[in-house]
Amino acid sequence: MGILSGLAVGVWLLVVKFFIKPMASQGSVEFGDTKETSFCNITDDIPVPDHKKVFYRISSENSLLEIQLEKLQSWLPVCYERWNASLGNSICRHLGYLRLTKHKGVNLTDIGPNYTDGFVQINADAKNDLKNIWQFRGSCVTGKVIALKCFDCGTRAKLPRIIGGTEANLGRWPWQVSLYQSSKHICGGSIITNQWIVTAAHCVHNYRLPQVSSWIVYAGIVTQSSVKLEENSGYSVEKIIYNEKYHHRSHDNDIALMKLKLPLNFTDTVRPVCLPQYEEEFAGGTRCWISGWGHTRPDDAHIPDMLKEASVPLISTKKCNSSCMYNGEITPRMLCAGYPEGNIDACQGDSGGPLVCQDENVWRLIGVVSWGTGCAEPNHPGVYAKVSEFLDWIYEIIESY
Repeated sequence: MGILSGLAVGVWLLVVKFFIKPMASQGSVEFGDTKETSFCNITDDIPVPDHKKVFYRISSENSLLEIQLEKLQSWLPVCYERWNASLGNSICRHLGYLRLTKHKGVNLTDIGPNYTDGFVQINADAKNDLKNIWQFRGSCVTGKVIALKCFDCGTRAKLPRIIGGTEANLGRWPWQVSLYQSSKHICGGSIITNQWIVTAAHCVHNYRLPQVSSWIVYAGIVTQSSVKLEENSGYSVEKIIYNEKYHHRSHDNDIALMKLKLPLNFTDTVRPVCLPQYEEEFAGGTRCWISGWGHTRPDDAHIPDMLKEASVPLISTKKCNSSCMYNGEITPRMLCAGYPEGNIDACQGDSGGPLVCQDENVWRLIGVVSWGTGCAEPNHPGVYAKVSEFLDWIYEIIESY
């Protein structure tokens, strides 16, 4: 009997160790077993120098497109020759903006004496490969350079609990929405256009047509009580599309898009957030923000009335995947943010909401609240879908529907 009992205990421990792990349930970050863990001493990765061939920016002074080519230190304006709107659209998306809104040729005589190091021009045999179509030129034949304006996003009007967080003022996170299903707050989401919302796949993956009609999106609010006062102010959902590679057990590819039947009206309190730039990496330790109406205590099932916010540092995948954190469960399509000691974290009800970081004076949607072991536990930071890994998918869906 003693041998059999010992064998049974051993088998049970193996099952617990290898087959049971925290899983995000519908509209929540799953609560896991609490346990004592030692703090990780693993350091964040040292940033690796960026070896991209081409860098882009749009001048805040005159809206000129500027390009820095590999091996050249100067930022150079782009000649108007061979330019087209499709190329402008690709560059805007490369920079994290949804689309091109305006482009024109500007006379060199109008841009002043600041550009004396030469120009960049499109190759005559250029394909649609942004990395390899550019060449250095000493002058522009047409005497014009390109000015661009991309889709406006990631800005906030100047207006006067996430666990461990504080209450957020109206308009502070104007892209934050509340997703209601059957008259109940289920998840958060983020506005990226006037008709598209980004959220987590685990919030919606059990729902197919005709249940789409039971979802309502509320924007421009900071209190849940205001929803009850203005029940007709919500936006009906037309389509729900979650990533086809979403895996509910590993939480991989935990991202979804919602299309609204009617477009949002952008105001000081309803605005879109920018997407990340292609190949953009934020270093471990970068301070970012989470927001939502999730539980403010792990042991409390009550959804707070006020929108909460909290600042959290990003954690490198190397550190988050270490044996004292998530032990290899973090895939390339996930990222971590939080504190080794716990105390501040997203929790149940925050799922699908934004993790945003400020970059070049705009806010970018870096992560989507996905899963975690418990809420705000030591050495178990929040895990987020890494939005930069889904840019092609997001653009494809928006164009297709």
